[in-house]
Amino acid sequence: MELRLLATFEKVAEVLSFTRAAAELGYAQSSVTAQVRALETSLGAELFDRLGGHIRLTPAGERLLPYARRMAELAGEAREAVTAGEAAGTISVATMESLSTYRLPPLLEYVHHRHPGIRLSLRPTLGDAAREALRRGTYDLGFLMEAETSYEGLETEVLGPEPLVLVAAPGHPLAARTALTTADLAGTALVGTEPGCAYRDLFEAELAPWRPGFLEFGTVEASKRAVASGLGIVLLPRVAVREELAAGTLAALDWEPPFTLFTQLAWRRGKRLPAHVRLFVEQARRLARE
Repeated sequence: MELRLLATFEKVAEVLSFTRAAAELGYAQSSVTAQVRALETSLGAELFDRLGGHIRLTPAGERLLPYARRMAELAGEAREAVTAGEAAGTISVATMESLSTYRLPPLLEYVHHRHPGIRLSLRPTLGDAAREALRRGTYDLGFLMEAETSYEGLETEVLGPEPLVLVAAPGHPLAARTALTTADLAGTALVGTEPGCAYRDLFEAELAPWRPGFLEFGTVEASKRAVASGLGIVLLPRVAVREELAAGTLAALDWEPPFTLFTQLAWRRGKRLPAHVRLFVEQARRLARE
């Protein structure tokens, strides 16, 4: 079996789409289809059920997938052994705006300048979608911001707690009040990032008895501007509003979130991380300790 054919099969199995696999591998779709057909012919077994516009793995494909993954990892190990030296390779990373924009830049800058052979591909993916993509191997690593720290099929490493703060415009009526309770927030206009963001979902759950409605602005930056304009209040990681709090364009409300979130690194359980990915993980750990 050719490694090239196995790699193509693994990618199609991960994304369950010949079209998407072709785009991610940089092949024509016809080439991906031909490679999968060639592998099926060499094995004498159908690897995918083709159901109209959808595909799924056959039992034979399910049995082959862990071997394909292991062979790809062994090929990477062999390459490392032969070309030991400067770290190089691509790392696809699932992340979220509040981390990639405000928490990760020192890490990304370090890797870019110190290890130019490492190419980073950051993919905005939240919550359940990020975890499922990591289980399937679509991404090498994922930065998560969640209350939970253990997930089926994933290895995780907690980098640290992620402080949250409820903010408003300085002139907002709640800005001058102390010891706010969740009930005090009822009836206040709320601004939210997109659903699926852990701190947004947890905040919404806390306010559920009052049936809150959110003005959704989708991104952290848009949410901050809306709040600074007096459109409501928003819960965000403190790191995302550090500059605005220092400048006085936003004010921190005296409300303590009844939940704690942790920034974490995650990858598929049982996956041996290549050398350049291990280097990236080690730098993430180092910066988290500083």
